[in-house]
Amino acid sequence: MEYVEKAHSIKGKTAQKKEEKKASKSKRWAVISMSSIPLVMTLGNSMLIPVLPELETQLGISSFQSSMVITVYSIVAIILIPLAGYLSDHIGRKKVIIPSLLIAAIGGLISGWASWKMNNPYWIILIGRALQGVGAAGAAPIVMPLVGDMFKNEDEVSSTLGVIETSNTLGKVLSPVLGAFLAGIIWFLPFFAFPAFCVISVLLMIFLVKSPKSKEKPLPFKEFLQKVKKIFKNSGRWLYSIFIVGVILMFVLFAVLFYLSDVLEKTYDIKDIKKGLLLALPLGALCFSSYFTGKIIKENKVLMKWITLVGIVVLALSIGALSFSNGLIFMIAMFFISGIGIGVGLPCLDALITEGIEKEERGTITSIYSSMRFIGVAAGPPVMAIMLKHTGSILFYILAGLGLLAAFITLVGIRPGKEAK
Repeated sequence: MEYVEKAHSIKGKTAQKKEEKKASKSKRWAVISMSSIPLVMTLGNSMLIPVLPELETQLGISSFQSSMVITVYSIVAIILIPLAGYLSDHIGRKKVIIPSLLIAAIGGLISGWASWKMNNPYWIILIGRALQGVGAAGAAPIVMPLVGDMFKNEDEVSSTLGVIETSNTLGKVLSPVLGAFLAGIIWFLPFFAFPAFCVISVLLMIFLVKSPKSKEKPLPFKEFLQKVKKIFKNSGRWLYSIFIVGVILMFVLFAVLFYLSDVLEKTYDIKDIKKGLLLALPLGALCFSSYFTGKIIKENKVLMKWITLVGIVVLALSIGALSFSNGLIFMIAMFFISGIGIGVGLPCLDALITEGIEKEERGTITSIYSSMRFIGVAAGPPVMAIMLKHTGSILFYILAGLGLLAAFITLVGIRPGKEAK
């Protein structure tokens, strides 16, 4: 009898282990599928940065006009992200993400078709990019609350958000190389590549991600709005601080990428794949530092704050140092260090805001945060285009000053210990 009981016990444990292994594998594929979205959305935007000088030549437009190809995408996303967040809280994350990816794919096809078939395609390209912005609003920003819904353990949330942010930055690493390679074949090919990536992401989301169903009925809009206002009233200080720091980091990142793309081609005559590889170096630093930071921080919110602060100070010092030399190797080295600074900060900000908000409002609050980050993405290239004409080396002091401002806001505004009490 005892032998039979032992046999049943062993059989039960074996079955449990198999079930746990299956669940772990399922979660891993879900994380990969969710990670594909920020990767694809980043490719859709950053892949065009090395193509901008060629775009100017092909269409006969100015640097400012070419920067608007990046900016219009971001402006539309900024406006629509909060709406997408609200909808995701009420109808479900996947029901917002999948149609958004399809809209983004259609936008890419419109921009590609206009570039290929029309004599003066600039305004149609912008319309296609605006549609891509609509899709971007309902895709990448909704991944953060989806992670919060799927994982209950805070260590798992932090670690997965680190992977998501790494995927985002991996997109930035691949973007210049892939964009330069595709544009080297046909200058408008990057527009057509984006819809193909979107379709892959849609298939992964449909088959491999099972988002948990909410047991609670969604609040009426009026009550929901009151609850969001209450969150900002009670937690406004640290939320606004994270928003502002997120804006500054993304502004500096995209301003630097635009500057580097412009200088490599116009000053050093470096084009195509070589240019893409050089652009990928600081972004590679950003990618790896994001990944390792996500692994380190776990649920330690105080550690998140101090890692963010150190990263921002490193960013400010490395950007400020660029005013002392215009040598190519020195410039790439400083941008590499600044990439590390941004990379350690972003996953910490993601985790702080995702873990600090209840599930019912998480989609809306994290979407407002994503919207704020898109302001930095939108403003970076055109502001840098203007500064390149009028400020000279002072632009590095301006960017470094913004970094120090972000460091100060992190120090005084983000106080996780106090919030926990």
